[in-house]
Amino acid sequence: MDYNEDAVDDATLALMFLTLTHGETATWKGYDWETTQRLHEKGFLENPRTRNKSIGITEEGVARCKKLFIEMFGSS
Repeated sequence: MDYNEDAVDDATLALMFLTLTHGETATWKGYDWETTQRLHEKGFLENPRTRNKSIGITEEGVARCKKLFIEMFGSS
């Protein structure tokens, strides 16, 4: 199925806001592998290829996930 990968990446990044851990430096790893790899390539996540249950999230990734979460799910 064809889909807008950028839109999926943004939605995934927004949902990662809910699972920020370790002082907002990581997020849980239960997201689609291809999506987390794309987010890594875009500079929002550290390398997702680890045995850890979480993925490091960059400062830019934290800022973007908060912004997207508020845009998509914030109440007016």
